[in-house]
Amino acid sequence: MFAIPEQFSNATKANLESQFALMSSLTAKTFESMEKLVELNISTARSTLEESSNVARQLLSAKDPQEFFSVTASQAQPSAEKALSYSRQLATIATGTGAEFSKAAETQIVETNRKVIALVDEVSKNAPAGSETFVAAVKTVISNANAGYEQFSKTSKQAAEAIENNVNAAVSQFSATARKAAAPQTAAA
Repeated sequence: MFAIPEQFSNATKANLESQFALMSSLTAKTFESMEKLVELNISTARSTLEESSNVARQLLSAKDPQEFFSVTASQAQPSAEKALSYSRQLATIATGTGAEFSKAAETQIVETNRKVIALVDEVSKNAPAGSETFVAAVKTVISNANAGYEQFSKTSKQAAEAIENNVNAAVSQFSATARKAAAPQTAAA
């Protein structure tokens, strides 16, 4: 009978170690994502500064208002495309990080469930007669919780895909609108 507290103690220790490993992994993934984000922002800021300087020189060297407005109009489409590119890269980083977090969480949940079921099976072997109903109820609760998590996970993935599709559609629509808006201005120049 003394084996049950020891089993719970070992299970608790293993669970804590597993959670620590998960947190370490998620922290590493967070730092990787932050590095990518900082790198993206620095490169975007650097290129924006260079391009702004070039456009400012062109605007300052304009000989008449028509040339000034022509230079201004010619920047609309490239600026919109750069903003879209930045948004796509940002979305890629966020999506990748979310996928890594989901994968790590799913792995952790599967492993924890496996350990809990093994512990329940082990404890039920030493359970007193007549406790079969209780053990079956515990297993049913665990099974229902797993089914609920799986449904939640599927729904979350579907929602993430829907958001990504909506963002891509909005980006495409914005890009098309920007091209249409820039076309008459470029033709007028």
